[in-house]
Amino acid sequence: MHLEIVTPEKSLYSGEVELVQLPGKDGSFEILKNHASIVSTLVKGMIKLKPVGGDEIFFEVNGGVVECKKNMISVLADK
Repeated sequence: MHLEIVTPEKSLYSGEVELVQLPGKDGSFEILKNHASIVSTLVKGMIKLKPVGGDEIFFEVNGGVVECKKNMISVLADK
């Protein structure tokens, strides 16, 4: 899956990942390969991602929006 995390100021992450865990309005949720299409709002919390073949990376956000479609994940985050 390809993940893009951007803020109004800059790009925080761009690359291939195995999983993404996000702080959703109704609780934390994960996106894995071949996830159904989804658009969701995010609340203040941590984004956890696991790059392909790498160690987990964490980003703290103050909210935002995520869209997942055809293994392309876009996160527009408030930092």
